[in-house]
Amino acid sequence: MQQSLPRDARDDDLADFTSRSITLEGATRTVRVSGTGPAVIVLAEMPGISPDVARFARWVRDAGLTVYLPSLFGRDGAYPDTAAGAEVFKRACVSAEFRAFGAGKSSPVASWLRALASLAHGECGGRGVGALGMCFTGNFALTMMLEPATLAPVLCQPSLPLDEPGGLEISPAELAAVRERIDREDLVVRAYRFEGDRFCTEQRFAAYAAALGPRFEPRVLPAAAANPAPPPFFSQYIGCPHSVVTAHLIDAAGEPTLAARDEIIAFLVKRLTDAVDAPLQ
Repeated sequence: MQQSLPRDARDDDLADFTSRSITLEGATRTVRVSGTGPAVIVLAEMPGISPDVARFARWVRDAGLTVYLPSLFGRDGAYPDTAAGAEVFKRACVSAEFRAFGAGKSSPVASWLRALASLAHGECGGRGVGALGMCFTGNFALTMMLEPATLAPVLCQPSLPLDEPGGLEISPAELAAVRERIDREDLVVRAYRFEGDRFCTEQRFAAYAAALGPRFEPRVLPAAAANPAPPPFFSQYIGCPHSVVTAHLIDAAGEPTLAARDEIIAFLVKRLTDAVDAPLQ
């Protein structure tokens, strides 16, 4: 089991999350769990479950939901410095679990995540499960719609495939199945990106819109709304406004990124519970 002991004063020890070892489809992963209420699977961006990812997960939890944070790469709780983050990114790009390059196919890890959604729904109840992916994991929230328990997908800056700005990391058959389901069940897919993001491009959102029609609900934030001083991995390695609800979020009243956070949480609460609003506690 992966340890989350701090090595840097800026690390997050994740002490308010329960660390669970969950085996599904023959694979065992560490999953950090916290909260009560219907489940939301929060999928970390590169380079892993950072303090900013954990902060967002806590906001979701404090809105009355149970957060499941699967450890997919990196060291849990680590502050994202440049060198270590770049190594995590490079390893993930060649891992058999992920398809970083080439459109038209899903990453193998997506099937494990669908099984996690089914498990979480069984444990937490409610109408269903929410799924929020970020960056490298952004599109996983869409492929998780192939699991009937997943009702509320949110794609934050979906960045795969890295080599095709207008490509989608999902097979045509899976995409057709997702479209049929969201039409039949009157569901929507929310998506967020910054204007000018070179990893999650305008072309990619156009491809989602073409595939999903009016069921795709995009939100594009101005580049000027991004936090100008994110952790080093983002400022030096990513090099553009990118992470809407984590590294580039500005936690201050009136900021567009904070409004996006509130909109996402309200969407999750409304879809997964009987509540009309999503007050933050």
